[in-house]
Amino acid sequence: MGGVREDLEAFAAELFDGFFRADQRRWGQAYVRGLLDGRRKSVEPMAARLGADGNRQALAHFITSSPWDAAHVRARLAWRMHEAIGPEALIVDDTGFLKDGDASACVARQYTGTAGKVTNCQVGVSLHLATDRASAAIDWRLFVPAGWDPASPGADPVKVARRTRCGVPGQVGHVEKWQLALDMIDEARSWGIDVPLVVADAGYGDAAAFRHGLEERGLPYAVGISSRHTAHPAEARPVQPAYAGTGRPPTTRYPDAPQTVKDLVIAAGRTAVKPVSWREGSRPGKGRSGFKRMYSRFVALRVRPAGRGVRRAAGGPELPERWLLAEWPAGESEPVQFWLSSLPSGMPRATLVRLAKLRWRIEHDYREMKQGLGLAHFEGRT
Repeated sequence: MGGVREDLEAFAAELFDGFFRADQRRWGQAYVRGLLDGRRKSVEPMAARLGADGNRQALAHFITSSPWDAAHVRARLAWRMHEAIGPEALIVDDTGFLKDGDASACVARQYTGTAGKVTNCQVGVSLHLATDRASAAIDWRLFVPAGWDPASPGADPVKVARRTRCGVPGQVGHVEKWQLALDMIDEARSWGIDVPLVVADAGYGDAAAFRHGLEERGLPYAVGISSRHTAHPAEARPVQPAYAGTGRPPTTRYPDAPQTVKDLVIAAGRTAVKPVSWREGSRPGKGRSGFKRMYSRFVALRVRPAGRGVRRAAGGPELPERWLLAEWPAGESEPVQFWLSSLPSGMPRATLVRLAKLRWRIEHDYREMKQGLGLAHFEGRT
């Protein structure tokens, strides 16, 4: 255990090395040690376990009001994790922190996948470096519901009045989660973090503005979408209807209406469905590590996503071509999950599946951070 403690102290020292004040470096390192010791990870029980470094007042001051730049710490963490992981993707997701009361910053009745329903909670949007074998969260944003933003038409006077007590900075307002994700991606790139691919679920992929934002930044993506999204087959081309000679000339458009992605996959037929194995799971089996490999059946089609937001972003009559990936397990009457990807047209199906499915790492991260590192116990700055 002595070696582990030395490694931990070296890691914490690296994170806080840029702090000018020795007391900030000391209490920052003590706080990190406290996260890995014992069960409850709020300040008071951590202080009780830290021995000589268990000054509750000093720890609380460091977390809540000491003047240090959290972005500086996150950047150092990102550099360290980027070197250790060698990420294949940046993954965007969000998680809920269930609350009983209304005193926490930005708590509101809102949907969270953590509970699978609308409930009283905070929601944090996170950015992770990931491969199949390792991942780490490197950036976070607390989602501010519209009711907490005095500039929002949906502002709640009671919640707005709590902002000062909760320490919500005046310049922080309601921003859509997909925009928070783009902001964090921009921040990570400003730190020099390479972004080979962005992966996200349908909560982000359904927003055409999010996908367009990635395309504007030149970043490839593999994002979940809901089955209601529409697209044209890749071979579809816009045409210029004949002009009747009166009125405004008709605009160039696709002659046929787009179909939902579910209908496109079903129309491709079961002959388009191919089995794919993409990683080893957690159940014992015959994989190289002694575990069963994850296996399902998938359809991969080239399509041209449609919709008003896509048309506006296209800058011309021809819509861009993208991958439509759909999971259609044996025994199911229709596909159950869908993704859009801007990865190259020659990308093998198995690689598409593996990368689109990388999001499983985030569920692992959330579980480890909440259960092992006390993320759900957090008390501190917003």
